[in-house]
Amino acid sequence: MTEPLLSVRDLVVEFPTRRGMLRALDGVSFDIAPGEVLGMVGESGAGKSITGAAIIGLIEPPGRIVRGEIRLAGERIDNLPPEAMRRIRGKRIGMVFQDPLTSLNPLYTVARQLIETIRVHLDMSEAEARAHAIGLLDRVGIPAAARRIDDYPHHFSGGMRQRVVIALALAAEPELVIADEPTTALDVSVQSQIIDVLKEICAERGAAVMLITHDMGVIAETADRVAVLYAGRMAEIGPVRDVILNASHPYTSGLMASIPTLVQDTDRLVQIPGSMPRLNAIPSGCAFNPRCNQAFERCRIEQPPLIDVAPRHAAACWLAEEETKNDG
Repeated sequence: MTEPLLSVRDLVVEFPTRRGMLRALDGVSFDIAPGEVLGMVGESGAGKSITGAAIIGLIEPPGRIVRGEIRLAGERIDNLPPEAMRRIRGKRIGMVFQDPLTSLNPLYTVARQLIETIRVHLDMSEAEARAHAIGLLDRVGIPAAARRIDDYPHHFSGGMRQRVVIALALAAEPELVIADEPTTALDVSVQSQIIDVLKEICAERGAAVMLITHDMGVIAETADRVAVLYAGRMAEIGPVRDVILNASHPYTSGLMASIPTLVQDTDRLVQIPGSMPRLNAIPSGCAFNPRCNQAFERCRIEQPPLIDVAPRHAAACWLAEEETKNDG
């Protein structure tokens, strides 16, 4: 079996507040293999972006990782000093943030930002770095890239800025790209182009991608496996096809049922009742139990672990345990 490029084990992230400790991630574990795209989905507040920030070492104090391990190509990185982590960011791990304005300096041209990033991490002359930067902009769909590279971020539309940020994340040819809602500000045709770029870097260089999104269509089109988060916990993880067609967690089933289809004519979409619990009000047992129409007494008392339901497919649900017993 291929050694994972990224391995996250029992990750717990907490934020101390005046009202007590808020646990944003609670025992999250997963692997990403070289050349693999892992999609990460869930409602707002599920812990998707916090997971990405923890991996890249950008949890803002007083927030902190209180338990668990993060390994990149076998090397533990969650306990590295800030300077060592800074050298990994950009070079070995690229990050695409939700808001492109947080990644681009408005005072510098796009050329300066890309070329500086490239030259810090790669052994290239100024001319070689500029040519590489133009190639990246062209690859992510910036028209007339050789001319637009000398523009400032405010000269670009929101969608164009997002494409520049994706080019910036790919500039140093990282082993892992964490893409947090990378296609949100883009129209459908450009979304497709960005998805193709992510697939290409996996195929060409064996890079891994962690794709954070709300869009199950993007997941179905791009990802090899999908992880479903709920209230900072892993609800289900497995190959995309298995999870979409044979969801084992009621939350995943609810997410899938809420997506409109072209095949079926329905007046109303399925809606999961209630909302994600606040971090200071996570219910005992399974965090999803107050919204679950299949919950029983054990769900309200015991927190379920991830239970294998098929090869490489697991769900944190006591119903999944019952199913595996019946199958056996």
